[in-house]
Amino acid sequence: QPPAAAPSGATPPAASIASTAPSAATAADYVLGPGDRVRVSVFQSPELSTETRLAENGNATLPLLGEVPLAGATVTEAEHRVAQGLLRARLVRAPQVTIEVTEIRAHQAAVLGFVVHPGRYPLESSATHLSELMAQAGGTTPDAADLITVSGTRNGKPMRMTVDFRQLTTGADREHDIVIRNNDIVYAPRAPQVYVYGEVQRPGTVRLEPGMRVLQALAAAGGLTLRGTQRGIRVSRPGPDGQLVQTTPGLQAVLQPEDVVYVPESLF
Repeated sequence: QPPAAAPSGATPPAASIASTAPSAATAADYVLGPGDRVRVSVFQSPELSTETRLAENGNATLPLLGEVPLAGATVTEAEHRVAQGLLRARLVRAPQVTIEVTEIRAHQAAVLGFVVHPGRYPLESSATHLSELMAQAGGTTPDAADLITVSGTRNGKPMRMTVDFRQLTTGADREHDIVIRNNDIVYAPRAPQVYVYGEVQRPGTVRLEPGMRVLQALAAAGGLTLRGTQRGIRVSRPGPDGQLVQTTPGLQAVLQPEDVVYVPESLF
C-alpha cells in the first residue's frame, strides 16, 4: 500500500472532491451504485420529480413508486426502469424521465503522492482511462518520478502495474492507458534524487535523470564556485550493509539514487 502523504508545497486535496457534482456531460453509460445521488425529473409531473440517494441495497425511493432498484443500471437504463414503473402504476400515460447524477460515490479512484491535487475522484464513466483520471488530478508535480503505479483488482485478483507517465501524456504509450476501476489507487512517487554540496553554486538535491553522470549533476547544481575544483570530487553511496562507501570517481561516472556528491575547495 503506497503512502498517502502529499509532497510539501503541493496543493492539498479538496475537502470533498468526490462529493462535488460531476460534469453535465456525465456519460449515459455510467453505472449507478449505492451512495450515488440522483435527480429524477418527470416531464410535466413535478410531483413525481425528486432528488434522492441510492441506499446500500441499491434502491432509490421515489414519490408514489416507493423503492426502485437502480444500482447496476446505466443512467439510460435507470430512466427506462423508472418510466416503466410509472406506466405500470398508471401514474403517467407517456412518462418522459430524465435522471441526472448529482453526486458520485459508488465508483471512485484515489490519486496519491506527488500530484497537483491528490484525493479521491469520481469515475463518471465506465470507460475512464488513466490519462483522464490524472488530468482531473492536475498531473504530476515537478518532483514526481516518471513511473507511476496503478493498483487494484481485476477479475477478483490483485493487480499492480507500472506506467511511464511521460510517455502516457505524449500518447506514445496507449497500451498502458488502462480503464480505471472502482477503488483503484494511482500513486506517483517522488523522483530519485542525488545530493550535491560543497563548492557548487546551488547546493542541495538534484533530480536524478536516467544515466545522469557526475558532470551533469554538477551542472544541475549551477556548476562550481570560483573556489571549487574538479580534483578530488567525492561520491558517497550506501553499501550493502547500509554504511556509506566513499569513492573519487571521474566526471563521467554514472550516479545512483541517494548518492552524495561533494565538491572540495581548491587549495590554490
